[in-house]
Amino acid sequence: MSGGVDSSVALRLLQEEGHDDLTAFYLKIWLEDELHYLGDCPWEEDLAYARAVCDVAGVPLEVVSLQRQYWDRVVSYTIAELKEGRTPSPDIFCNQRVKFGAFLEEAGEGFDRVATGHYARTEEADGLHWLKKGVDPVKDQTYFLCYLDQAQLARCVFPLGALPKNEVRALAERYGLPNSARPDSQGICFLGKISYNDFVRHHLGEKPGDIICRETGEKLGEHRGFWFHTVGQRRGLGLAQGPWFVSGKDVEENIVYVSHADELPEASRSEYRIGDPHWISAPPGSHSLQVKLRHSEHVYDCELSDPGAGDAVVRLADADSGIAAGQFTVFYKGDICLGAAPILG
Repeated sequence: MSGGVDSSVALRLLQEEGHDDLTAFYLKIWLEDELHYLGDCPWEEDLAYARAVCDVAGVPLEVVSLQRQYWDRVVSYTIAELKEGRTPSPDIFCNQRVKFGAFLEEAGEGFDRVATGHYARTEEADGLHWLKKGVDPVKDQTYFLCYLDQAQLARCVFPLGALPKNEVRALAERYGLPNSARPDSQGICFLGKISYNDFVRHHLGEKPGDIICRETGEKLGEHRGFWFHTVGQRRGLGLAQGPWFVSGKDVEENIVYVSHADELPEASRSEYRIGDPHWISAPPGSHSLQVKLRHSEHVYDCELSDPGAGDAVVRLADADSGIAAGQFTVFYKGDICLGAAPILG
């Protein structure tokens, strides 16, 4: 239970299905104890909503503190990736290492199943557990669940996977949930209301460098540290006569390269290398797959050079301007999420 609408509706749906031996858990992972001076963290408000929903549902709620595990397994990885100039994906590891990792180690072993408010579906076939997209293409969250393994997936229940978001909102109103009108949370889960740039600045400081036009070599401005920027970024560059997009970084020289929107197709690419892929159920039998480069409904057709290999090459049917080292490329075959691999730079 997060205190949001999705997990609250998931709880009530489980009750409607006849599950009467339910315990709700609030996972406390906010970093306010370490970073209280960077801003207000809303976990108290989240917990209050979670308690209110559970009180109405008559379900006990327990609070599990996983802050240290979250720091060790997710936040430290995020900082290390930023320092190396790569684009981290903390929410992927939040699910694999914390929600379905540390939580099961700490509190979940006494339960048959673990349900969340993710928009995804599971299916058991041929002795394997398969992860499938949620029916709402905009809300589908399989991108963030792409590193789950068979043991984790076997215990997952996603009550919202077959529902569109507007129906979930309607159910929240029908159930009379105290958070039915609460907006969806945005951004990286461990930051809450903490500014992302303040968080990065606290851990990595500032390191001024040049912003250079990739096509002409002209210096257009200065940045405060390459770790504040990622390939494909548009906002926050402070450059005139835009729009400008980050199209590359030189970590050794502390340079951020940008391309104007008019030149962006020239800075795009359709081929990249990936590291050792994680396959959820089994390596795909075909080289022809689909891929997501980020959490969105957009999917590219692609060819994967060798699905069973460590390092491999992905060739997209169309070029993309936001391919960044460190971010995860997530593979699909139709509505089945096959797994993922980090993009190498």
